[in-house]
Amino acid sequence: MNKNELKEKLTPIQYEVTQNNGTEPPFHNEYWNEFADGIYVDVISGKPLFSSNDKYDAGCGWPSFTKPISEEDLVENTDTSHFMVRTEVRTKETDSHLGHVFNDGPHPSGLRYCMNSASLRFVRKEDLEAEGYGKYKVLFDED
Repeated sequence: MNKNELKEKLTPIQYEVTQNNGTEPPFHNEYWNEFADGIYVDVISGKPLFSSNDKYDAGCGWPSFTKPISEEDLVENTDTSHFMVRTEVRTKETDSHLGHVFNDGPHPSGLRYCMNSASLRFVRKEDLEAEGYGKYKVLFDED
């Protein structure tokens, strides 16, 4: 998808975050306090990235996860912007900026994937089948 097509498909904040490495405001974004069961997918490709099973309230104002659904779908880069050294997280398929990963998360991973809501779309557990993500229902099976 070229830049003009992306500008048509995405909202201004989605475009700014995913294409220009932007950051949305903390506590004023769509998913920071969403805790229903479901998966978070790449807003551009629809690729599943995170599960609500791995989401927690990090108190930072952005959706935070302990791990991705599949590490192979993400790329990590060193980010030295804003006078800091951080690890940026991007999608492998669409090269979209998602957010950053930090080493201050809970056990067992110790990681905090701090993502921008604008780079994600939430698919509720009850909508997985209808939206073509039926194979991810197993993430929410109760034993």
